[in-house]
Amino acid sequence: MNQYNGQSRSFLISADRLTIISIVFFLLTALTILKLFNLQVINHNKYLALAEEQHLALAKLNPERGTILIHDREAGEDVLYPVALNRKYFLAYAVPNQVKNPLAYSKLLAPILEMEEDTLLYRLSKEDDIYEPLKHKLDDLKKLEIESLELEGIRFQEEVFRFYPEENIGSQVLGFVGYQGDDLVGRYGIEGYWQDELAGSSGTYEFERDAVGRLIPIGGRLKADQVNGANIVLTIDRAIQFFACSALEATVLKHGAEDGSVIIMDPETGAIMAMCNYPDFNPNNYNEVENIEVYNNRAIFEPYEPGSMIKGITMAAAVDIGGVTPATTYIDTGTVEISGFTIHNSDGEAHGLKNMTQVLEESLNTGAIYAARQIGPDIFKNYFYNFGYGDLTDIRLETERNGDIKNLSYPNEIFMATASYGQGITATPLQVINSFAAIANQGKLMKPYIVEEIIHPDGRQEKTDPTMIRQVITNQTAQTLSAMLASVVKYGHAQRAGVHGYYIAGKTGTAQVADSETGKYSIDKSIHSFVGFAPVQDPKFVMLIKLNHPKSVEFASSSAAPLFGEISQFLLNYLQVPPAYN
Repeated sequence: MNQYNGQSRSFLISADRLTIISIVFFLLTALTILKLFNLQVINHNKYLALAEEQHLALAKLNPERGTILIHDREAGEDVLYPVALNRKYFLAYAVPNQVKNPLAYSKLLAPILEMEEDTLLYRLSKEDDIYEPLKHKLDDLKKLEIESLELEGIRFQEEVFRFYPEENIGSQVLGFVGYQGDDLVGRYGIEGYWQDELAGSSGTYEFERDAVGRLIPIGGRLKADQVNGANIVLTIDRAIQFFACSALEATVLKHGAEDGSVIIMDPETGAIMAMCNYPDFNPNNYNEVENIEVYNNRAIFEPYEPGSMIKGITMAAAVDIGGVTPATTYIDTGTVEISGFTIHNSDGEAHGLKNMTQVLEESLNTGAIYAARQIGPDIFKNYFYNFGYGDLTDIRLETERNGDIKNLSYPNEIFMATASYGQGITATPLQVINSFAAIANQGKLMKPYIVEEIIHPDGRQEKTDPTMIRQVITNQTAQTLSAMLASVVKYGHAQRAGVHGYYIAGKTGTAQVADSETGKYSIDKSIHSFVGFAPVQDPKFVMLIKLNHPKSVEFASSSAAPLFGEISQFLLNYLQVPPAYN
């Protein structure tokens, strides 16, 4: 009985264990089925994608950046010249574990690569290294020269960089392309402002991997095509740009100026024919500059007190409302008292009875104030805004600034008085030239532009149409002011801006510079400017010259005006404008 009972208990225990094992097996089987169902049905797409990710790889397809072009009319009326394009270069690199004699290699390569022998020796001696970059941006000639040495372990990799064939000429207009992280992007100028259009968009290429993760190129397929960048055609004329920039550089160096700018514009359309600054930089080597401020296009970036050029705008407003005529006279006592301030003429002299044309010829501060008083503060302010002061021109270049004429909103008459001869307000060279272009263009203010056309990869063309902003003064006023400004060049302070045989209109500006420490105007620094257009009867160009702090001359009549005359002589010949008199 006891034996039977023991066997019975043993059987029951075995049965219990079998039941437990069966339940566990059932549960595991159920879980496995559920897992497989989850993998193969519920999350099939998810895990398939994960598997494909391990099996596939994506490569980025870089688009070709668009070319920037300017007109080369010396070569032909419809000829365009690339000033920013893509150029193929080579990276020279070494496989050090294949280099047989690092010392001999370094001696042979150093003069070609323009590198120190010790630097090359260090890189070539890394025996366990399989890839050591030596020098970027090698041209075809350098590559061929190295290949002729037949050095085992020295190889080349093709690379594409931006190339600027004109180097420094107009560099601030173009900008440059540099790295932002791992990407090449446009900075400053056209390259910066039009980055999206020039860059295009990247594509992707899909590769398969083998069992050990290596790419299988033959299995590659296009996933998204890249879109190349658009080409951009500028209004710039190559010959005019080269001459103007070269002449500006020579003048800045001659007079020891800190810097200078020149802008040349077609007054009828607003198209920029030339724009440059000096000092400049070579965008091919943009990272070698000592001061990154040289990247800024000072013709649109640096507002300044323009000085006596503004007397032309003051006079235009006064004539337009009928406040004065060229023959209107006043008595110049040499000073004007306003709100406790005494304002003098620049020469400190009293000139007696003068008419409004003589005010411009002799650049009399007291005469500008007289004309402004015939207008009144509110109308005076409105004319300045209508001429484009205080607002961006929207030339669509990187880093444009707009100047400041908020002083004209203050009730004290002193602000209108000083503004009448170009103090207490600021403007960029582009704003000043555009206001005088309106005088040259029958009183019509045009929107300045430098991009003439965008040519998309699919052949679409976007052309810029000249845009009139507003009629600022009447055609009759514009003709009257043109004659008065022509008298300034013929008989006044700006005679050195003249070109024999042509009627040229213009106005000098020798502006004082405010000292940030004393709050007063500096006695040893000034800004020399000249703005004008020619020929008066049918203007083909309007031009502004600006020289910052020239040291060898006192007035713009001896610095900016002669440079204007030099460039004008070239322009009148180049544009084949016949002389008006012998």
